[in-house]
Amino acid sequence: MIKTIHPIAGAVGLATIAIFWLSTLWAELFGSLALVVSVKSTIPWAFLLLIPALALAGGSGVDMSKGSRIGLVGAKFKRMPFIAGNGLLILIPSALFLAAKAKAGEFDSSFYLVQALELTAGATNVVLLSLNMRDGFRLTRRRSGAKPVRAPKDISERNS
Repeated sequence: MIKTIHPIAGAVGLATIAIFWLSTLWAELFGSLALVVSVKSTIPWAFLLLIPALALAGGSGVDMSKGSRIGLVGAKFKRMPFIAGNGLLILIPSALFLAAKAKAGEFDSSFYLVQALELTAGATNVVLLSLNMRDGFRLTRRRSGAKPVRAPKDISERNS
């Protein structure tokens, strides 16, 4: 069961953060102020999905690791404090601040400064979570006995 929960929860967490990031960028670049307000107001409500998904992914990952902190598992564990800290210290407070500012119609320099910080921190978490997902796929492939896929070195290998 945990082997099913972990990848699903991780994918939901990564997808949710990516959707937050893309929605924000789209609204800021191409949308109206009303769309920005809508996006910024919706994101805190989506924490009700995101936080449990990331907690499930983290808890199940700890359980599946069986105490190992080497290799790919170790790499995933080293990223987790940055992902969690980034989320708890930057992303959640930023989202709450931006939602309040957007609802009040206060699109001032502090709004855009925090927005830039949030987009940077969000992109960082998307990259780090993507690396964890990649390493998870590698671990799964290794445990199943499948050989790793190797890209051909040059064009002559492709044709043979």
